[in-house]
Amino acid sequence: MSPADTGEATLPAEFARYFLASLGALALDVGILWLAAHWLHYLIAASLGFGAGAGAIYLLSTRWVFRRRKLADRAPVEFSAFVAIGLAGLALNDLVIYVAVDRFSLALLAAKALAAGASFLFNYTARKLALF
Repeated sequence: MSPADTGEATLPAEFARYFLASLGALALDVGILWLAAHWLHYLIAASLGFGAGAGAIYLLSTRWVFRRRKLADRAPVEFSAFVAIGLAGLALNDLVIYVAVDRFSLALLAAKALAAGASFLFNYTARKLALF
């Protein structure tokens, strides 16, 4: 019986879906960051964008990316764990942006590109291990 027959996803297919979902969430994140940075401190703007992207990735993760959910029957616990991992990802995101902008004088969107890569790998790994 193949993974498709059992409803299980292969790791490469699941990772590809998470990557595509993350691109969509990242577009939302960067769009909000770019707009909000015109009026707010860049780290506040980065946090707002990250939060919006996190909401989008949660919806996509639970409805499309991951076929198996360890805590599907306990949605409040699942969501709380997802948010906790997201907060750790946010801390990593903001740290990378801060260091890149304030210490290395990179442009904000270049710093965000670095932060997105770091937080993507962290969030996928943590969520896969803990939740899916």
